[in-house]
This record gives sequence, C-alpha cells and structure tokens, in this order.
Amino acid sequence: QVQVVDSGGDLVQPGGSLRLSCVVSGSLFSIGSMGWYRQAPEKERELVATITRDGFTNYAGSVKARFTITRNNAKNTMYLQMNNLKPEDTAVYYCNAYVRATVTDWYWGQGTQVTVSS
Repeated sequence: QVQVVDSGGDLVQPGGSLRLSCVVSGSLFSIGSMGWYRQAPEKERELVATITRDGFTNYAGSVKARFTITRNNAKNTMYLQMNNLKPEDTAVYYCNAYVRATVTDWYWGQGTQVTVSS
C-alpha cells in the first residue's frame, strides 16, 4: 500500500518563507513525476509546480521566481521552498505523485494548510 504524506504548512507573515515536504512510502517500485497543487477556499485546485524524476521543473506563473521545487529520489521525498509569500498564496497545498506499485496510479497527500497573513 502506498502512502503520501505532506507537511510543513503554517501561519506566516507576508514576505516570509516556508518549506513543504512530501514523503512517499509503502510497497512501491518507483516514482515518476511529482508535483504540488493548492486549493484556496471556494476555488478550484490549481497546479503550483511539477518535477520529473530527472529533475525537469515547471511552475505556475504566479509562483515562478518565488517557489522552488526539488526532490530526493533516494528518499522518495519532494520539497517546495516558498519565499516572499503573499496573502494570495493562502491555500491547502497537496502533494501529488505518480507511483509505480501493485496499483500504479497518481497518489495524493492529505494536504497541509498554508496561511499568509499579518
């Protein structure tokens, strides 16, 4: 069984920084592309950033130059370094991973709350 756990969300002031983490565990063969998505209240879930197994990255325009996505394939982990946070970054952030396992599928974390407010 595959488990995806994301963490690191918190309350932070505008201009502050946070680092989110995502760990994939369980009986798996490998992990393909991974990504971070977010959902603000009364809004649709949107893509924040993605990273391939080889390290190629893609960012939403609203976070480019402020957020950095990285991963450690040996540890089945992914990170999102968020700098210069803005109130509009407030949302629940979700980890997403394509996991090759007994059931190969896209798996989601439970979400971690990021609140940017003074």
